[in-house]
Amino acid sequence: MALTTTTKTASSVSKAKAATKTKQIPTTNTYIYKGLDKKGNKIQGEINGGSPTIVRTILAKQGITAKSVSKKAKPLFGSSGKSIKPADIAVFSRQMATMMKAGVPLVQAFDIVADGLENPNLKKLVLQIRDSVAAGGGFANSLREHPKYFDDLFCNLVDAGEQSGALETMLDRIATYKEKTEALKAKIKKALTYPIAVVLVAIVVTGILLVKVVPQFAETFRDFGAELPAFTLFVLYLSDLAQTYWFIILLGMGVAAFMFKLATQKSQAFAYLVDKYILKFPIVGKILYLSVMARFARTLATTFAAGVPLIDALTSVSGAAGNRIYAEAIIKVREDVSTGIQLNTSLKARSMFPTLLIQMAAIGEESGALDAMLDKVALYYEEAVDNMVDSLTSLLEPLIMSVLGILVGGLMIAMYLPIFQIGSVV
Repeated sequence: MALTTTTKTASSVSKAKAATKTKQIPTTNTYIYKGLDKKGNKIQGEINGGSPTIVRTILAKQGITAKSVSKKAKPLFGSSGKSIKPADIAVFSRQMATMMKAGVPLVQAFDIVADGLENPNLKKLVLQIRDSVAAGGGFANSLREHPKYFDDLFCNLVDAGEQSGALETMLDRIATYKEKTEALKAKIKKALTYPIAVVLVAIVVTGILLVKVVPQFAETFRDFGAELPAFTLFVLYLSDLAQTYWFIILLGMGVAAFMFKLATQKSQAFAYLVDKYILKFPIVGKILYLSVMARFARTLATTFAAGVPLIDALTSVSGAAGNRIYAEAIIKVREDVSTGIQLNTSLKARSMFPTLLIQMAAIGEESGALDAMLDKVALYYEEAVDNMVDSLTSLLEPLIMSVLGILVGGLMIAMYLPIFQIGSVV
C-alpha cells in the first residue's frame, strides 16, 4: 500500500525537515577580499558570507590570510549580465549529478561546474553555494539561501539525499525532473508564442494601414461628392480614431496588461478565476490540462521515489501544479490521504482527475510501485502535450493566414469599394 511503502524513510526525512525548519538560515552578502595565499602570493576575489568575520573564517579554512574584507556595493541599476533561468538550473542539476556519480567530492564538483559555465551570474551563484558548503552549511541549507532559484521541492529532495547518503542518486532524479519540467514548459510556450506573435503583427499592420494608408484614400473620397458605402465609412471612422487617439489606445493597452498582471499577483480570487476559465479555452485549455496532469504525475513520482512520505510529497505537488484549481484539489487529496484514504480513492472522488491517472495510481498502490506507475503516466501525458502542440501549430498556420487576409483584405476592399461603385455607374 502507498502509505506503508514510505514508512521506511518517512521518519528520517521528517526529522531532516524538522531540523531544517528550526535552523535559522543567515542572510548572506557578497564580500570583496584581499589577502595572501599559502605561498604568500597576493590574492583577491569575491566570496559569499553572513558577515566579515564569517568570511575571514571561510578564507582561513581555504588557506587564505585575509588583509581586508569589504562588502560589495550593489549596482545602481540592478544586476548586470544574463539572468538565471530555470533551464540554467536544470543544466546545473545535471552537471552536479554527473560529477557526483563520477565520485568527485562535492566542493570540487562546484569548482568544475562553475569553470564550464558561460553565464557569469550563474557562475557566481554556484561559487556562492560552494563557499557556503565549504563553510559547513550543508548542500540543502546552502540552496535555501537562494529561494529565487531553488524552490522548496528542490531543497527538500537534496535534503533527503543528504540524510539518506544517496545524494548522487537524488541529484540524478532532480536533474531528470527539472529537464522533463523545462521540456514541458518549452512545448507550452511553443504552442502559445506563435499565435500571440502573429496576432501582434496583425495588430501592428492594421494600425499602420489605418494611420498611414487609409487617410490617403480619405483625401481622394472627399472629391467624389457621392455617398460612401457603410463599410467604407466604418473603416474611415476607425482610421480617425486611430489617428487621434493612437497614444491613448497604446497606453490603455499597456495599462490593461499591467493591471491584469498585477491583479493576478495581488488577488487570489481573480487569479483563481483566470486559472479556472483558461482551462475552458478551446485547444489551449486542453494543452494546459494535460500539462498539469503531466506535472502532477512527474512531481509525485520524483518525490515519492526519493523516499518523501506521500503526504509531504502531495504538498510539494500542489505547489508545482501550475494551476490554482488543481493546487486546491491536490491539497484536499492530501487531507484525505492523511486520514488513511488511499490516493486513488481520493482522486476518484474528484471528477477533475482523468481515469488513466486514477487507475495507474490504484495499480501502483496495490503493487507497491506507485512511483513507477506515476512515471509512466507522466510520460504518457508529456507525449500527449507534444502531439497536441504539433497539431495546434498545423491548425493555426492556415487559420492565422486567414485572419491576416481578412484584416488586410477587408481594409483594402473598404477603400476600393467606392471606386468600384463609381466605375460600375460610369
